[in-house]
Amino acid sequence: MANQYTEAFIEQALVKVYSRGNRTVKSVAEELNVNVHTVKYWMKRKESSAVGVSADGKERRPQDWTAEQQLVALHETHALSGEPLQAWCREHGLFAHHLISWKTAFCADTKVASCGREIRVLKDENDQLKRELSRKERALAEAAALLILQKKFRALWEDEVK
Repeated sequence: MANQYTEAFIEQALVKVYSRGNRTVKSVAEELNVNVHTVKYWMKRKESSAVGVSADGKERRPQDWTAEQQLVALHETHALSGEPLQAWCREHGLFAHHLISWKTAFCADTKVASCGREIRVLKDENDQLKRELSRKERALAEAAALLILQKKFRALWEDEVK
């Protein structure tokens, strides 16, 4: 079966999908009158082809770009728009929305963790510490209750002995 969608349409559809905000891929697909599975296939195909190659020959995804590389990319694309911008993005394995998000991050002047993995590790560590604290609090409450019971028992025993 011949491809019924042009590359330009697919690219514009993907731009719409990636800049959809809190809408679902399905709602964007319905708006474009395209099957949701087709759109997801395009996304998967584009992401696999959007993987660039770094200087050491390893694959590089957009999230693998360092802050310095992102700044250089923003500088190079600052004056570009439309088709020249899209061509630059294709050449470097990016989408225009990556550049927009990088620009927003630089302009926000906030330190965001560069790696989601670091955030996940910190959350896991935080959860583990909370569980440990809860366990220790229960053990401390039990020890305090036993100590009080022991004192009461001694007090009762001493009263009987007298």
